[in-house]
Amino acid sequence: MGETRGLLGPAEVRELAGRLGVRPTKTLGQNFVIDANTVRRIVRAAELDPDDVVIEVGPGLGSLTLALLPEVRRVVAVEIDPVLAAELPATAAAREPELAGRLEVLRADAMKITQIPGPAPTALVANLPYNVAVPVVLNLLAALPSLRKALVMVQAEVADRMVAPPGNKIYGVPSVKLAWYGDARRAGPVGRAVFWPAPNVDSGLVAFARREPPATRASRDQVFAVVDAAFAQRRKTLRAALAGWAGSAAAAEEALRAAGVDPRTRGEALDVASFARIAEYGPSGRGGSPHDPPAAAPGDAADPDESEDDGEGAFADGAGEDPGRGDDPARGGGTHRDGRGGVL
Repeated sequence: MGETRGLLGPAEVRELAGRLGVRPTKTLGQNFVIDANTVRRIVRAAELDPDDVVIEVGPGLGSLTLALLPEVRRVVAVEIDPVLAAELPATAAAREPELAGRLEVLRADAMKITQIPGPAPTALVANLPYNVAVPVVLNLLAALPSLRKALVMVQAEVADRMVAPPGNKIYGVPSVKLAWYGDARRAGPVGRAVFWPAPNVDSGLVAFARREPPATRASRDQVFAVVDAAFAQRRKTLRAALAGWAGSAAAAEEALRAAGVDPRTRGEALDVASFARIAEYGPSGRGGSPHDPPAAAPGDAADPDESEDDGEGAFADGAGEDPGRGDDPARGGGTHRDGRGGVL
C-alpha cells in the first residue's frame, strides 16, 4: 500500500473539529476515528486495485478518504452535511496535495443516489452510519451495478446479521437481500478505543463481493416481497407467513409446493435461491403485483404454535439495525458519525 503521510491523528481530528465548530457528543451519536492504523487496515481489507473508482459514504472529516486517495484512481465522497462537504477538498489539498485531484465530493443523501457522475464506481469503502447501514448498501448495489466489491464498517451486531447464513437465529431480511447481490463475510472486529469519544457499541468489518443473482423468472422486487412477508412473521411457517402475499394460506401452500419448499418450513431455513423460486409461483410471479396482506380468511388460521409473532419490524425494509443499540440507549440509533452526519 502506498504512503499515507497525511492521515489524521487524535490531535488533528480534534483541531479540525474545533475549527469547524463540530463538538462530538454521545447524546448526538457523534464519534471521530482517531487511529490511523484503523483506516489503513480498512483500506487493506478492501483489497483495492489502482484502477478502482471508490465511493465513500459519509467521509466526515476525511480520515478514511485520505487513506484511500493513494491507493485508487478516484474517490467519490458522498457527504450530506454542507459544512463537512465543503471542508473535505481543502483537507485533501492540505494533507495530500499531489493526490487531491483524485477526490470528488458529492453532496447527496446516499439513500437516494441513483447514479454517480464520472467513471462508474467499482468499490464501496465506508464507515457507515449504523442506523442506515444496510439500506445504504442495498440502495447502492441496486443503483450502481458497476460496484463489484465493498468493505464497510458497521455495528458488530449488524455485521453479524449481514453475513448470517440460512438456519442461523439472526438470519433475516438483511442477510437474504444482501445475498441476492453477492457474498458477504466478516472481515474482522474494530474496537471502541479508535473513536473519540469512545462509543458504547463494538464495530465490525464486512467484506462483500458481487456475483450474479439467482437464475429466476421473478424480478428482484418480486423476490424481495416474498422475503419481507416471510420474515414479517418469522415464527410462523411459510404457509401462514405468506398467506397475505399469496392471497390465502391455501394459495401460499400451492406456491410453496410448486417451488419445492415444504409449507411447514420457516423463512430462516431458506436461501435466496429458494425465495426466488417461491416468487415465480406466487401472484407476482404469475403476472400480478405484490399487495398488502388481507385479513385471514376463514379456514386460514395459523397453526397453534404460530400464535406468537416476532416479525423483524425495522429489519423488514433491509435496515438490519437495532435502533436501541446506539451510543445513548435512551436516544437509540447511535452511529459512529463524524460531526454533523458524516462518518470517519
